[in-house]
Amino acid sequence: MTTTTTFGVTGMTCGHCEAAVAQEVARITGVTGAVASATAGTVEVTSDGPVDRAAIAAAVAEAGYELAG
Repeated sequence: MTTTTTFGVTGMTCGHCEAAVAQEVARITGVTGAVASATAGTVEVTSDGPVDRAAIAAAVAEAGYELAG
């Protein structure tokens, strides 16, 4: 079962930011895709099942940004 979840991300301003966030999130086990948008301030995560918000937060932090909320 494929799941798509959108998370808010603060601090992204450009394509480099988007790439950094998407790359880190894509490394999480079970994640099959990640698309970040600086304009929307989001990262859309596609996974094999529910994703752990803490894992997403850690990956976004590793990229140098913060999960909103």
